Amino acid sequence: MTLTQPAATQPIAAYLTDLRTQLAPISLTDREEILREITAHIRDSVEMGTPIETVLARLGTPAQLASEYRDSQLIRTASRSLSPILLLRATLRVATKGVTGILVFFAAIFGYSVGVSLFLTGIFKAIYPASTGVWVAHGHLLTAGTRPKMPHFPNHEILGWAYIPIAFFIGASLTVLTTLAIRAFLRLSQKVQRSL
Repeated sequence: MTLTQPAATQPIAAYLTDLRTQLAPISLTDREEILREITAHIRDSVEMGTPIETVLARLGTPAQLASEYRDSQLIRTASRSLSPILLLRATLRVATKGVTGILVFFAAIFGYSVGVSLFLTGIFKAIYPASTGVWVAHGHLLTAGTRPKMPHFPNHEILGWAYIPIAFFIGASLTVLTTLAIRAFLRLSQKVQRSL
């Protein structure tokens, strides 16, 4: 059966129409490129003798195929982005596909949380200098950050006003390193996906 026969084109046309609808969140240019790619794949497979039903079944439902393309586009865009929100969204999508993605997602949450928290404590040091810093007692580290109550003697804060630039530097560095690590992971996951 060839694609020129009306009976052959009906399931293909229905599939492509549904796929076009499912791809609506993707830009028009990308959507049309995907549809051309899928149409060519279907045509080539049918011309090689594969039944239309088999070709469409291998592609999956239009909703499944569109979801794969949307995920791929999100990951590709995020791998070039500096937005923590976009990076976390893409990492979460990868996390739905395996344990490595889950670990990277939680590492990203941890990295961003600690980085932002340190940066904020640098700001709090300027507002609440007596309750923000790094405290030691008898040569042992007790705590760091902002405390709701002032520490009691013999606890003492060791950094003073130097806490502000140190907290800013470490917080910003951790945030940048987390961003770079996520971007590298997303690029790697794209390469792995393309090789499968």
